[in-house]
Amino acid sequence: MLRIYSSLSRTKEIFKPLEPGKVRMYVCGMTVYDFCHLGHARMLVGFDVIQRWLRTMGYQVSYVRNITDIDDKIIRRAVERNQRMHEVTAFYIDAMHADEKALNVQSPDFEPRATQYVGDMLGMIKLLEDKGLAYKSDDGDVNYAVRKFDGYGKLSGKSLDDLRAGERVAVSGGKRDPLDFVLWKAAKDDEPAESKWPSVYGMGRPGWHIECSAMSHALLGMPLDIHGGGPDLKFPHHENEIAQSEGALGGQMASVWMHCGPLMVDSDKMSKSLGNFFTIRETISSQSSDGEATYQVNPREAEMLRFFIVRNHYRSIQNYAPDNLYDAQQALDRLYQTLANVPPAAGLGINWDSEHAQRFREAMNDDFNTAGAIAVLFDVATQANREKSAALSAELKALGGVLGLLQYDPQVYLRSSTRYLRDAVLGSSLTDEAIEQLVNERNQAKLEKNFASADEIRAQLRAEGIELEDKAGGLTQWRRA
Repeated sequence: MLRIYSSLSRTKEIFKPLEPGKVRMYVCGMTVYDFCHLGHARMLVGFDVIQRWLRTMGYQVSYVRNITDIDDKIIRRAVERNQRMHEVTAFYIDAMHADEKALNVQSPDFEPRATQYVGDMLGMIKLLEDKGLAYKSDDGDVNYAVRKFDGYGKLSGKSLDDLRAGERVAVSGGKRDPLDFVLWKAAKDDEPAESKWPSVYGMGRPGWHIECSAMSHALLGMPLDIHGGGPDLKFPHHENEIAQSEGALGGQMASVWMHCGPLMVDSDKMSKSLGNFFTIRETISSQSSDGEATYQVNPREAEMLRFFIVRNHYRSIQNYAPDNLYDAQQALDRLYQTLANVPPAAGLGINWDSEHAQRFREAMNDDFNTAGAIAVLFDVATQANREKSAALSAELKALGGVLGLLQYDPQVYLRSSTRYLRDAVLGSSLTDEAIEQLVNERNQAKLEKNFASADEIRAQLRAEGIELEDKAGGLTQWRRA
């Protein structure tokens, strides 16, 4: 049985979808005003693994991850760059998709944009107003009356006296209570025309929280089977979503609430507000440009970053440090070296009755314990190397594929450069063709029993960060250290 830790009950629960065989999952996505950083990568990869496992178990998954394309930060960025808002958001949406592709993150089934659902948001605001949970203030904003919703605080575990207004919503003099949050923001004269929509409340735009309540209901209905997001969304965003959705429609918004753990840098959470972030693109490509939405991906470094994330449980606190990236690179290289040394047998999938597959399944069914699943991969690799078993190598690749790993050609992967090995030699001037030529010259020297020349060539290649491995039958494989 699959057990999932719910942030609402604070326990692991046996997962029982509302409709047998089907899962409706909504995950809060990106506000597209800048490049995605590694904290975003953790959320993207974490929920990608979750939806992959649900599908592997045979569930029919409807996975929605939204895009926030109307926000104060987007407006400011557009004004700074003298661009239209849609030009800013289109650029960063393309950049986000490039990051997802690099990290082998599968696209959600639906990717709604907030600007496409303003009408649904206004409809929900009207329901809240009719029920006495929303009011229009003197400054033109429409606010949610937090103290009139009895269940407020049940997700975060905070009492009303402990709570404060959401970080992303400025406290307005028009609010009746500082805890109230904005549902509809009255337009200002100096704001771009495309940031304003007509409504019964006057020209304006939706607040941040209302978009997810409206879009999740429009696309998936209510209640959801799973609602998820990053660690900083539990309060106020998800708490406010519950107040909006349950206040307007009654019932329960979601059966299970899931939150991935934070990515830390020197004891602080990686975030743009703290300025301690590293973007995905600068981590996996030395040739990325801020002026381009797409970039050239280094396959070895890109999969290393995914592996770095997946080897930790999604709810754990994960620390970003160069040593941790080095360790991830070396560990992943060992798995790929197994696939290179023992080529997988063709046509073999996963036999879920095998010992390794059963342990893998048990780990994943324990709240998506990818750390335990990764440990199984290393056990399979060890046995495959020891027994020279092509069947076990195939099992290694197939189980890795469930996690979105080990799908590159091992030779392509191992011949890619990387900055994430402690002894890596950077800036090698040798192309793949030049390396092949030197390997051939070395093999010829060995045939002619000119071992001194062969050793010189090996030393020359090693100085360039190229490692050789001689195989039976005179075959020599090479990889970049």
